[in-house]
Amino acid sequence: MADVITKISLNSLRVSSSILASFSSSFNSLQPNLPPQQRLSKRVFSALSSVSTCHDFASPVAFRPTKKIPSFEVCARITETDQPKWWERNAGPNMIDIHSTKEFLEALSQAGDQLVIVEFYATWCASCRALFPKLCRTAAEHPEILFLKVNFDENKPMCKTLNVKVLPNFHFYRGADGQLETFSCSLAKFQRIKDAIELHNTARCSIGPPKGVGDLISLESV
Repeated sequence: MADVITKISLNSLRVSSSILASFSSSFNSLQPNLPPQQRLSKRVFSALSSVSTCHDFASPVAFRPTKKIPSFEVCARITETDQPKWWERNAGPNMIDIHSTKEFLEALSQAGDQLVIVEFYATWCASCRALFPKLCRTAAEHPEILFLKVNFDENKPMCKTLNVKVLPNFHFYRGADGQLETFSCSLAKFQRIKDAIELHNTARCSIGPPKGVGDLISLESV
């Protein structure tokens, strides 16, 4: 690469002796008071012209840089596998992935009177993906609420028992009150989730066994 640059740069300096001589004559005429030793000589320009036209600067005997400029090739690849999948991103400690019916029931029982919002989603669901970032921000804004994420494809028996037919789907639970509300919601209707939070996220004490889990007890071993 350095040789090519040298060849182009030096070849661009080639000019004919007649042009150089003409320039010398014009320069001297514009500077009549210059002493002889400072006046441009036609002979000097002729010599330079002769050198530039008689030698091929790209030949092995021509001038070459003593050091070649090193070239570097940087390849930066960011593949999808380097980043977590959209459904694997976590908004914080109050957003938990549920992988079985047993985990789901345990999470509800351990939550006590804490409001629990369950999102049923699928990795292939475009509406679920579009809504998820806003759901994560909501979870960060409400650390007092427990958010559970249930993958529909991993938990089909449980989803069927809970009558989950449209995704994304949301269930609200709280203590002994059990299931408070269920609905499907898209990003365009996210305000419905905010309204449900405002309605159900109030101070209260619930006494008694949890309700509203239907026949999930029979699926606990799944």
